[in-house]
Amino acid sequence: MSRQIADRVERDVAIPARDASLAGDLTVPAGAKAVVLFAHGSGSSRMSPRNVWVATQLQRAGLATLLFDLLTAGEEQRDAYTREHRFDIPLLAGRLALATDWIDTQAELQALPVGYFGASTGAAAALVAAFERKTRVGAVVSRGGRPDLAGPDVLAGVTAATLLIVGGHDDVVLDLNRNALALMTCEKRLDVVPGATHLFEEHGALERVAALASEWLVEFLVVQAAR
Repeated sequence: MSRQIADRVERDVAIPARDASLAGDLTVPAGAKAVVLFAHGSGSSRMSPRNVWVATQLQRAGLATLLFDLLTAGEEQRDAYTREHRFDIPLLAGRLALATDWIDTQAELQALPVGYFGASTGAAAALVAAFERKTRVGAVVSRGGRPDLAGPDVLAGVTAATLLIVGGHDDVVLDLNRNALALMTCEKRLDVVPGATHLFEEHGALERVAALASEWLVEFLVVQAAR
């Protein structure tokens, strides 16, 4: 279903991923300059309130967004008991890569630069998918992510400009991000949000995440792509 709302178009989509169909929410603002695919964290979905809010801010910056479920409804139900899929980075990254391929079948999106926004374990999936789709993915943003789960070979081989955002009070994840950053050879940066914990629930923390993400994605998907 497609809906025209003010200066944007919203569309419910189904993304084919080999033996699965993944539900997604696509929003394309008028004059969109790039498209950002979201990879949610373990135990979450495309309905993640934090990712939905960040996506809204990216749309205001002129970026189309695709939030989609990395797992089918049946897989999510099994995972709730077994947790067999939430840390299956190859599976999640493979589906993100296939969603990227699907972007290229959509007339309004196929000419747009592509970026990823990954949260928690979704950040590892985003980096692996960016490694696998080097010629298509220009930028990655990680929010409270686990880039270490992508593995050292992927981290060293990613070419997309990568921004790692971590809360200042998320001590273990901050150390993991620092170690991952040291292995990366692409354009890269680690930004620490003072006083924030893993979910960025503190006053103003998520706003800071959205501002940092918007600046990074616009710079590397729009500004530098136009040079």
